[in-house]
Amino acid sequence: MDILLQLIGRLHPLIVHLPIGFILLGILLQFYDRKQGEFKRVVSLIYLWGALSATLACITGYLLYSGEGFSFDSVKWHLWSGMATAVFAFLMFDNLREKTLLKALNKIPVLWMSLLFLLLISFTGHLGGNLTHGSEYLVEPLPNSVKSRLGFPVFEKKPIVLNAENWRDTPFYEGVIAPILNNKCVSCHGPKQAKGGLSLHTKEAILKGGENGAVIVTDTPDKSELYARLILPEEDEEHMPPKDKTPMEKAEIELIASWIAQGNPFEGTLGDFGLDRELFLSFFPKKVVLDHPDLEIPKAEKDSITAIEAHNIHVDVLSGDTHFLSVSCINKPNFADADFEILRPISQQIAVLDLGGTQITDAVLDKLAALPNLTVLKLDNTDITGATIAKLTALEHLRDLNLTYTPFQEKYVSLFPEFPNLNKVYLYRTNTTAQGLVPLAEGRITLDYGQYELPPIPSDSIVY
Repeated sequence: MDILLQLIGRLHPLIVHLPIGFILLGILLQFYDRKQGEFKRVVSLIYLWGALSATLACITGYLLYSGEGFSFDSVKWHLWSGMATAVFAFLMFDNLREKTLLKALNKIPVLWMSLLFLLLISFTGHLGGNLTHGSEYLVEPLPNSVKSRLGFPVFEKKPIVLNAENWRDTPFYEGVIAPILNNKCVSCHGPKQAKGGLSLHTKEAILKGGENGAVIVTDTPDKSELYARLILPEEDEEHMPPKDKTPMEKAEIELIASWIAQGNPFEGTLGDFGLDRELFLSFFPKKVVLDHPDLEIPKAEKDSITAIEAHNIHVDVLSGDTHFLSVSCINKPNFADADFEILRPISQQIAVLDLGGTQITDAVLDKLAALPNLTVLKLDNTDITGATIAKLTALEHLRDLNLTYTPFQEKYVSLFPEFPNLNKVYLYRTNTTAQGLVPLAEGRITLDYGQYELPPIPSDSIVY
């Protein structure tokens, strides 16, 4: 029976549009017919339909309220105004029919009653819209400065500001837990709306809990509703946040659990509780790795790029906020050492250069050293042996070097630590003997030799 009532209650958002349509139609037709009075019986019938459908909307609305955990304070004005709308619709019906029961209503001008009715249904609909979409649904797209001037409270996300150096000094609750709750929970459980009677925007509200009691059992996350709802399957109706809200990240959920396990403190720093640094790694600033130096350079001349592309060399801008270029000879496999002169006009702008599969030799490395901003260099499938690889140590921004499928010799590997900013070198299928990932220069450089060996697993022995 409870399931049936809950299902009927969830029809409220659909049914509620029926009385709105009937009543608005009745008001418009009544205004149109205010002088002739030809449609008085039709308007009366429309108001009767509006009254009946409004009564049905009130019933389903009450079932929705009682079955979905809304607090009475959040729905009371919508509930009372909805009931008043249904009653007023019956009064309008009675006022327009031939045998009026309440003759005193005939003394009130029809225009006044229609305007009052319009205001009533508008007020009721507005309150319903606030429950469904939030009180700021219409003004939400406006800039915060405009909303503030209009008197609306401004909701702003609170960032979690941590870094590898001072994370221990960050207040546990104010610096980490409060921002998580603010960004993921307070829109439904805050000062504007408190579903289930629960608010999570202050210490007092958190400790008070909701209609079903406390949401935190100190020191026991698994028995705390605040945490238990977060780890339910997403398809579970009690999973929080709801499907239409931004879900919590795994790291955020783990921090909520750690906070409760530490006694849900509202004072103290992260360092005071001896928490593992691993819990906060995802909140540390991400280092952005660019395929070009963080420098301002002039834009390459369009004529120069056009002349280079005429040689079947592809030139492209790396991104819209930089003048650095990516150059590829994939469509010019006969590119040789002497052809390097073609690239001279844009030598300052080249950050990514792909010479893979071309006819270059070790002799070109001396020329490549003249590209001051080269960051990514691909020399795969060429005849590079490494004899002049030391020439590239002049490239202070070179980060990635691809030498796969070349005759590069192992004796030159020892030169890589001399490269000022080299991070990764690809040496698969070269004249080297190592395999896998090998650190170099105290881990600053990673040599990727490929030829990985995967450990056997039981399923490998199954014969199908």
